[in-house]
Amino acid sequence: MTKADMPQARDFKPEVLKLFDKYVHGLIDRRTFLNRSARYTAGAAGAAATLAALSPDFARAQQVKPDDARIRTDWVEIASPKGYGTIKAYVTRPADAAKPLPVVLVAHENRGLNPHIEDIARRLALENFIAIAPDALTPLGGYPGDEDKAREAFARLDQTKTREDFVAAAGYALKVEGGNGALGAVGFCYGGGIANLLVTRIPELKAAVPFYGAPPPLEEVPNIKAELLLNFAGNDDRVNAQWPAYEAALKAAAIRYHVFVYPGVEHGFNNDTTPRYNAEAAKLAWTRTLELFNRTLRA
Repeated sequence: MTKADMPQARDFKPEVLKLFDKYVHGLIDRRTFLNRSARYTAGAAGAAATLAALSPDFARAQQVKPDDARIRTDWVEIASPKGYGTIKAYVTRPADAAKPLPVVLVAHENRGLNPHIEDIARRLALENFIAIAPDALTPLGGYPGDEDKAREAFARLDQTKTREDFVAAAGYALKVEGGNGALGAVGFCYGGGIANLLVTRIPELKAAVPFYGAPPPLEEVPNIKAELLLNFAGNDDRVNAQWPAYEAALKAAAIRYHVFVYPGVEHGFNNDTTPRYNAEAAKLAWTRTLELFNRTLRA
């Protein structure tokens, strides 16, 4: 099956997609997903097949191979004294960079630094950025190569320490070799929440793009110096319910922001490893993301 043949969100009942969203975010376990979705999928066998179909296919979605000669990739360990002590990060950059480049921190979803987020970092390198993608699962051995195990491990993290790990990674990104000192952040789902958090903690951060992420503590919004571009999925009631209060806080603090809601698409619409991916919305959101970073980080 090619990527073009991949199932799409419209191939699944809305009730199943809502259950899958709860499962992905740890609100229900695997057994509960299978039991509840069986009523919409002609029984247990159909529910199991549906879960398999909705799960990521990293190889089929990969856009930039890890050994692509156009880029250079490295792993670094970043000191995080207020977090878990150290956090590992995947660093990508153009292989032939002739001058200092802007840097983008890439914050992953709630499964750690999986192959999809590594691919996002490589895509940014091909757009002439240095990308730094930390792995919050570093203290538990890193991404385990299995999404279910990754999600289970992620739930064991002390989020206070994990947030400090991302703050430490952002500090490293500001001074990384080859960087021009201008830093942006992009994050997806859990990582969208991290991007929202970082703008309240890192005053040097110039731009941030949270994809369907939770807001930061609203009392910290006045600390934001960055320009924000917020992307939401139209069918994402869970995350979208938090937006009105966040927007009110942004307006009250006179923060520069742009918000886009993509109608009719699901949470995770940018993730091209799963059927929730929507090519049209993802392309538009990614184009807007690159436009913001090019405008704010290259001046």
